[in-house]
Amino acid sequence: MTDSHRNSESIPVAWPLDEHNRKLLANVHPANWVNPDPPEDGSRYNLVVIGAGTAGLVAAAGAAGLGARVALIERELMGGDCLNVGCVPSKALLRCAKAYADVRDAGRYGVTVPDGVGVDFVAVMERMRKLRSEIATHDSFERFSDLGIDVYMGQASFTSQDTVEVDGKKLRFARACIATGARAADLPIEGLKDAGSLTNETVFSLTELPKRLGIIGAGPIGVEMAQAFARFGSKVTLLENTHDILGREDPDAVSLIRDALVNDGVDVNCDCRITKVTTQGDDKIIHFVADRSCNELAVDKVFVGVGRKPNVEGLGLEEAGIDYDDDGVKVNQYLQTSNPSVYAAGDICFQYKFTHTADAMARIVIRNAMFFGRAKTDALTIPWCTYTEPQLAHVGMSAEAAEQQGHDVKTYRVNMDEVDRAILDGETEGFLKVHADAKGRIRGATLVAKNAGDLISELSLAMTAGVRLGKLADTIHPYPTQAEVIKKLADKYNKGRVTPRVRWLFQALMRWRRS
Repeated sequence: MTDSHRNSESIPVAWPLDEHNRKLLANVHPANWVNPDPPEDGSRYNLVVIGAGTAGLVAAAGAAGLGARVALIERELMGGDCLNVGCVPSKALLRCAKAYADVRDAGRYGVTVPDGVGVDFVAVMERMRKLRSEIATHDSFERFSDLGIDVYMGQASFTSQDTVEVDGKKLRFARACIATGARAADLPIEGLKDAGSLTNETVFSLTELPKRLGIIGAGPIGVEMAQAFARFGSKVTLLENTHDILGREDPDAVSLIRDALVNDGVDVNCDCRITKVTTQGDDKIIHFVADRSCNELAVDKVFVGVGRKPNVEGLGLEEAGIDYDDDGVKVNQYLQTSNPSVYAAGDICFQYKFTHTADAMARIVIRNAMFFGRAKTDALTIPWCTYTEPQLAHVGMSAEAAEQQGHDVKTYRVNMDEVDRAILDGETEGFLKVHADAKGRIRGATLVAKNAGDLISELSLAMTAGVRLGKLADTIHPYPTQAEVIKKLADKYNKGRVTPRVRWLFQALMRWRRS
């Protein structure tokens, strides 16, 4: 069976094959799709994009909108990980988990709910599939074809420096963009493959809630799924081989998230080394070493939430003179590969594997490949968010990283229990930290709050536009909102700028005016 005519049942995301998944596949992998023909006159495409995840879709649509002749090639699912097995389905589940927690904790607000409030996991998963299928129309083969793009289904492979073959057809290009992304990696754990495990590519096909779930890896995916499934009713055990969860985040923020997980019933285990996975009847047994002792954990399902592998296989990169390694395609700051006519964007070539960075990189490709631009990735201000409750968002550098790069920064902090709206909402667990230099230039920030992922955008904008911290104090925020935490922190910064001499002069002026 060729890539361009795959049976929908061979695509993990398509299970169960209900009306919602049929609608999804009709949009992102239509069984009756007929590939177009390349230009009959043998002319070149202005841009050939390989991979229709976020980076590929943005690059293709952007170039076509500017008048370029564009070909877009996808071998599996339009929309890539984000739509099918990433942001969209995961956040649908998190919303359901939040709804349960809100009802569970309603007594804190004087609201009485009947006993026996629970979760219908089948309904939760069906809701996710329904919403995903509705969003899929935005990323469909038909929609991008209607944009004037030649959309091909099948495996793309370079055959020379300026040609790509797909479904037996050769496409010539002036410029190309590789946006094939990455996938869940196979962990080198003895017995794991034989025992079977879930990844982000298969967990959203569950039709029954695992009673016991072992999660390997306490990065963003691991902790989000741990909290969600614990709220749904699974007995969740989180296993991490480093000293703490969310290893690259601010320790104070990590502490709050860890406490939240524990409060939701997650058994968090760090500094543990998994040695093997075995089976015993229907049980999967995770063997791990922690505190110098051997432990065994029996679970119904194992979820692997760590490790990504770039999708470089089958692309014929050698034929096009494109360098790559285990981390993906090698690019310079302009996203240009070793073949100057070929660019790359997204997870295939970048350490920050987020949908929003893939989008931003695609825009760089458009500028640089189509218009001889010199936009650079090191100029990007990149925020990210882990969507637990509370959320943990970050942008820019940590204080340590800023100092290592020669920036003399001071850290300012405001706790959420100083913000009226957070108090009224009963959501005081959190804080905002901002690292700024003596002139108020923001170098980085960490925010833990209910909607930290939304609130961090104000600081991202300030950093991108060069707005200094003191100026944020002049920004009027609606009262009462949790966004006031930013204004309060800016006020704290401004107060700190008043030196003892200036304070003495102000006091002297006030005394003179009273006389």
